[in-house]
Amino acid sequence: MQQLHLLGDLAVIFGVSVLVILVFHRVRLPALPGFIVAGMLLGPNALKLVSDVHAVESLAEVGVILLLFTIGIEFSLRRLREMARQVAGTGLLQVGLTTLVAAAIGLAVVHRWQVAVFLGLLVALSSTAIVLKLLTDRGEIDAPHGRLATGVLIFQDLCVVPIMLLLPFLAGTATGGVGGLAVALGKATLIVVGVILAARMLVPRLLTEILKTRSRELFLISIILLGTLTALGTAAAGASLALGAFLAGLVLSESDYGHQALAELLPFRDVFISLFFVAVGMLVDVAFLRAHPWATLGGVALVVGGKMALAATGPIVMGSAGRPALLAGLCVAQIGEFSFVLAREGQGAGLLPGGTYQTFLAVAVSTMLLTPFLIQGGPAIVAGLQRVLPRRLMRETRAPRPEATQEPLRDHVIIAGFGLNGRNLSAALRSVGVAYLVVELNAETVRQARALGEPAFYGDATREEILRGLGIERARLFVIAISDPAATRRMTRVARSMNQDLFIIARTRYVVEIPELTRLGADVVIPEEFETSVEIFARVLSHYRVPRETVDQLTDQIRAAHYAALRTPAAGPGAALPGLPRMVIEHVRLGPGAFAGGRSLAELGLRTRTGALVLSLRRDGLDHPTPDPEMALAAEDELVIVGQPEQVAAARRLVLDGGPP
Repeated sequence: MQQLHLLGDLAVIFGVSVLVILVFHRVRLPALPGFIVAGMLLGPNALKLVSDVHAVESLAEVGVILLLFTIGIEFSLRRLREMARQVAGTGLLQVGLTTLVAAAIGLAVVHRWQVAVFLGLLVALSSTAIVLKLLTDRGEIDAPHGRLATGVLIFQDLCVVPIMLLLPFLAGTATGGVGGLAVALGKATLIVVGVILAARMLVPRLLTEILKTRSRELFLISIILLGTLTALGTAAAGASLALGAFLAGLVLSESDYGHQALAELLPFRDVFISLFFVAVGMLVDVAFLRAHPWATLGGVALVVGGKMALAATGPIVMGSAGRPALLAGLCVAQIGEFSFVLAREGQGAGLLPGGTYQTFLAVAVSTMLLTPFLIQGGPAIVAGLQRVLPRRLMRETRAPRPEATQEPLRDHVIIAGFGLNGRNLSAALRSVGVAYLVVELNAETVRQARALGEPAFYGDATREEILRGLGIERARLFVIAISDPAATRRMTRVARSMNQDLFIIARTRYVVEIPELTRLGADVVIPEEFETSVEIFARVLSHYRVPRETVDQLTDQIRAAHYAALRTPAAGPGAALPGLPRMVIEHVRLGPGAFAGGRSLAELGLRTRTGALVLSLRRDGLDHPTPDPEMALAAEDELVIVGQPEQVAAARRLVLDGGPP
């Protein structure tokens, strides 16, 4: 009967979640906060539709373990090394400053330094699941603020482990004082070293043997067993299950099978994480929210405003410009999912009394629900802040003026962004002797570029004074080669307002950005999404020996129509691109009695009589592209014919039996 109750609870949870998520989808909000709302409706403090809340919470804890497992796989030790400076610098400053400020404010309220420090640590963490999902959906994960936010989130996730080790000492339940904490940290270090050694020596060999069976089920079970055993091992050694799950993920990330393991686990992780957010919503006391609305709103304002400012401080101190730093601060301004896990542990240990616990839950859930709106409205919020904050504080320095040391440039190209596209373009311009200037927000990238002799300058190209310093009024072209959609739109608008004759080329990830960028003044918008498609079908047509001029004509037509042909859904199987003739390719083999045997293509008049074109002729295993019209055909020849369906059918009849085309 207990199993039936749990199954019924799950049916109710997923049923209500589907309805709530559909509503969230209609208003273009992410799904994860919707699960929190569903939990608030279903929980014991609202409609009371779930009978066994504790069983659901147990399943939700599996979601946290799976989340840490997959985070470990995605991180990998190599990626951590590559992002070490950004993760350690910006992350350490964000967590340290937020913990100190929040603890100081909390001390004035709760009057116990242990509780205040614990609250500060809870507030310092942000939601990896929500933020990364939103940034990925918006195509901003590789934008400057996306990279900054990702670095902070990585450091926060790594901090969960020492916070878990610190919790018993704050609660006064651990023995040994500072020495005991040192022993616990040393034990955790030994566990980490042991797991890494296992990753190097044992796991790849075991997985290699398992993959030889070609059994997907066996591979999946082995991956889950690896994570379970590692988590249980760390728990037996005095650490946490979550630490073991994260280390197991790191083990897999160092093997050749991490990507496949991640693909197999993602559906399970998403289901259990959904349950976790539902369980979080169930913890919220709706009556408490109604009774203390101002305390909740005040807490939300303090957390969001304070975390945004403190999270932006780290990147600015390390040399980042104000705009991406503030946008990154907005991204991590909420309280995260691991804070709920730690809060429950803290409540059980006596660190969070009932009223404090409910206040924390109300504030944390509200910040999560507010996050989609903060990220969506981030550019407008930051633009307003830039107008009132001091320029020196925001590090919005003017770009060095090239004309200060030489004759002012004219008819030059300005390149915004010095990533792969910017570097390739600068190399091409340099090879043909065209003058250009590069503007980039990453100070380290600018330093490296200038060391290589590039005319690169640090600055935010969304600001008029930066573009004016680069001579935008005298430039011929402005190429926007960055990954930030909002900044691309603003650069386009500002540049067009400063120079009506400027030719603006904007790169974007998605084709839906084309109309807005065109409206703002871009002359050419190049979407990565469909340029790849154009290149693929051009290569395919070339492989079938369609004349190069025909291929170029088709690609020009598609680009001239802003990729409308590729954006229009096909009418059905075999449907042609709108505005382009439907073409088919057919291989026709000449039998011993074929009409075309002994005759040439010129004699047959195949092109003039049917409209079809012979792309190639295959004879004795050799291909003859665009065969000579005077070449006599023979039995066993194979013709590759292209044309519209009726043209190809007529050509087949002509070469095989001499029938009327």
